[in-house]
Amino acid sequence: MDNDIHGDGLSRNDSDAELFRNVGKQVEDLSLEPGEVSSEGLEDGHDAADNLKIVEEIESLCMNCHEDGTTRLLLTKIPFFREVVLMSFYCDHCHFKSTEVQSAGEIQQQGSKFTLKLDRLQDMERQVVKSDTAVFRLEELEVEVPPGRGKLTNLEGVLAGILSDLERDQKQRKKETPELYEKIDSIVQSLIKMMNGGQFPFTVSLDDPAGNSWLEPSPSDVGSKYRQTQYSRTLEQNATLGLNGGNDEKGANDETHATKEFQEPHNGKTNLTDKPQRIVEGSEVEMCNIPNGVQFTVPTDCPGCTRRAEMNIQQVNIPYFREVYITAVVCTQCGYRTSDVKTGGEIPQKGQKICLVVKGAADLGRDILKSETCRLKIPVLCLEVQPGTMGGRFTTVEGLLVQVKNDLQHNVYRVGDTGGDCVPADQTDVWEDFFHHLDRAIRAEDEYLIILEDALGSSYVQSFTAPDPDPQISITEYERTEEEEEELGLADMRTQRFADGQYVKESAQTTRPETGRDLEKEHLDGQRHLKERTHLEEQKRLAEENTRRIVEMKRQKSSELNTKKNTPQAPSAERPTNDLPAESTKGFTDDADGDFVLV
Repeated sequence: MDNDIHGDGLSRNDSDAELFRNVGKQVEDLSLEPGEVSSEGLEDGHDAADNLKIVEEIESLCMNCHEDGTTRLLLTKIPFFREVVLMSFYCDHCHFKSTEVQSAGEIQQQGSKFTLKLDRLQDMERQVVKSDTAVFRLEELEVEVPPGRGKLTNLEGVLAGILSDLERDQKQRKKETPELYEKIDSIVQSLIKMMNGGQFPFTVSLDDPAGNSWLEPSPSDVGSKYRQTQYSRTLEQNATLGLNGGNDEKGANDETHATKEFQEPHNGKTNLTDKPQRIVEGSEVEMCNIPNGVQFTVPTDCPGCTRRAEMNIQQVNIPYFREVYITAVVCTQCGYRTSDVKTGGEIPQKGQKICLVVKGAADLGRDILKSETCRLKIPVLCLEVQPGTMGGRFTTVEGLLVQVKNDLQHNVYRVGDTGGDCVPADQTDVWEDFFHHLDRAIRAEDEYLIILEDALGSSYVQSFTAPDPDPQISITEYERTEEEEEELGLADMRTQRFADGQYVKESAQTTRPETGRDLEKEHLDGQRHLKERTHLEEQKRLAEENTRRIVEMKRQKSSELNTKKNTPQAPSAERPTNDLPAESTKGFTDDADGDFVLV
């Protein structure tokens, strides 16, 4: 367990916090005066020098000259990521040196994949943590860096390493295999253009089955420029990570048959009672008729440790929508837990866009179903959640926004983390401003628009006026793009056969009519009209203020002229000057009649 108590009275989390501290915090401890002792003091008989030592040095064998070299270890924590061990080796005899980074945390319950589309030189500065199990890939060039030594660098450093590896031995290839030389040289030239900014945009991806790699995001990322997805590992990936130990095939089969509890099939289908059932064989699961509202259990393999786990499934009928299946996986071996929502029924011919205007606290309680193929947008926050990022969620509007906030704070910007010394101040201000407005949206203090774009039409927002149209909700349908058809696997689904034997996609009429309203356009038009009305009101206020100032100045000047007429003065040929203070006449001038006019 994570909170086991050690012999010194500290929990494991507290011990890790003492060992893995941010570099900035460790440097602060090194800034003590020579005679000063840190708060941790002279503990356990150690002197101050031992307490301030942050880099461990170990003698180790040099694999180049087989003499003794020095390995230095730094246990630290990367802000907004997790604990790592930085290692460097140097040999005084042959001057061989190398560096490496290894994850000090455990293998995560799911794998992670990061995708970034670079379109400017500043993107080259993004930090990259590549573990020894991660695969880095240049999508356009189809160049792949296989799992190997871990690295802590930026994108420019990764591309420079690829370029250096490709250019190595090119002279020898030119003599021995000219064809291979030409192919590699074309990749090298394209890579040089990418690094110099002459081949934007291009896409890179970082795929780590262990979930211990990371690619830095930016608050300026919009659309599908940056994408982070989590996935369940395959059996082959678990075997590569060494997670198949203890999962004996025979024992697993024995356990499967020992927990087999279902009734005999009747008319080709398995009848389930009101009690939770345990369905075992894959063919039997396919024949099952899942009743509405009945929960049953299916044995499955845990994505985290590959041992036997249980998946609970229940069908729920959402009024005025369709049937959905809520699944939850619980592993008693490693504590892995996850939940997901799947929609049933046919695949519609078109995608669907749902727009909801949140006007008050009552709208936060609306039920909302965001499927794993749904793109979530909140224009006023410049927020866009790509499909597959959060999986399927069946919750309320408030619960969905809170989940978005927690995910961003945990995976992108961990508020309150003491390790923000490596984050630029301008990005910190942008993130804090974003979370401030997100908190206002969670409390419904401002009116805003939520857009759900689902290529499969599997998302849903509760209507308060069903079956009548809700004035705050609009539903429109749109044609799926070729890219969406390809990602969903629909481009190859050709089921209609012509006389010549060729199969094409079967066309069908959609069963879900449009509402006839574009609530997104209405909301944006309303926002624009509000800004225009506010601008006109401000102009009117300024004009009235200027008129009032002109009248006041005329009255003041007239009073001064009357005073001068009643006071004897020496004759003068000069025109009377304006004696008003400079501040009061700023922006005005005298006309031919001596009156003030606005410049």
